[in-house]
Amino acid sequence: MNQSQQLQERQNTVNQLFAAPVRLLAPMEGLTDPLMRQILTQIATDLGRPYNWSVSEFIRITQHVLPAHVFYKYVPELHHNAKTASGTPIHVQLLGSDAQLMAENAAYACELGAPAIDINFGCPAKTVNSHRGGSVLLDEPETMYQIISAVRQAVPAHIPVSAKIRLGYTDTSRMDDIRGAINDSGADWLTIHARTKTQGYKPPAYWDKIQSFNALDIPVIANGEIWTAAQASDCMTQAGTSHLMLGRGAVTRPDLVAQVDNDTEKSTDSGENTATLLWQDLIAHQIKFLEGEAKNDVVLVGRYKQWLGMLTKGYAEAQIVWEGIKREKNKAVIIRALQASVQE
Repeated sequence: MNQSQQLQERQNTVNQLFAAPVRLLAPMEGLTDPLMRQILTQIATDLGRPYNWSVSEFIRITQHVLPAHVFYKYVPELHHNAKTASGTPIHVQLLGSDAQLMAENAAYACELGAPAIDINFGCPAKTVNSHRGGSVLLDEPETMYQIISAVRQAVPAHIPVSAKIRLGYTDTSRMDDIRGAINDSGADWLTIHARTKTQGYKPPAYWDKIQSFNALDIPVIANGEIWTAAQASDCMTQAGTSHLMLGRGAVTRPDLVAQVDNDTEKSTDSGENTATLLWQDLIAHQIKFLEGEAKNDVVLVGRYKQWLGMLTKGYAEAQIVWEGIKREKNKAVIIRALQASVQE
């Protein structure tokens, strides 16, 4: 296949990916790890509205091309055609500031089976920003351009390259420059978290600020502060895009992805969406999480408690379970408490 045929194949891939509204499970550092991705994508598939794809937690690129085992650690789905058990594709996310190193690692990720490369310019973590990674680069649009274009040139022409950004670092004053960098870089689509780094995760999200990026000749995916179907609808209206990336809201209510697309047909007069996943239906998924792979049970229980704490915002029953097990370290006791929560 020659270069022009590969380019055409990539354009066809992007057109197919965005032929209908995209629902993407957000990469969240320390939260949507491979086990959580497996659970949440399975739930979405079972509900009849699978995620179009998800993205791995970021793989930090600093000094050299990483060995295969590091990519497999972050993205074990690469062993399975880069898909979760439910068939949801996983794109590989890279974070770093050295354009050449990013390009070389992206090319290697593609050799290992990455179906697409996503570049992180959105992470607000201080430890990441202090090493010139993530959202701090929003103050360096020229560096953003160099990274994306280098990655684009390094990976096979048929494989898409995307970028994820916030509205700016300390403020939105560089938005025009950021948009220009994206426009010139060859990115195939753009995901935007509708806040600056300084605004962090504090409500509200400024969905309307995404509008100006629709001038780009690539699809735009909106993200930020989407906890309900009603907020998803407002976000799409204000951002001017039908494509969404769901983050913490999708962890708190794993049925959010299904609710979003059922909203227009099944919302009640009060604007509330009919619940599509009851607590008792979520029990088996939580037990599967607790029986999943982790370094040890201490890590697994800690990760589960993190999820349960978030579920308390979406399910009253979760609060009751949380009160009973928050100091519990024995996995078997936690599983029994979960089973008992639907028998009371």
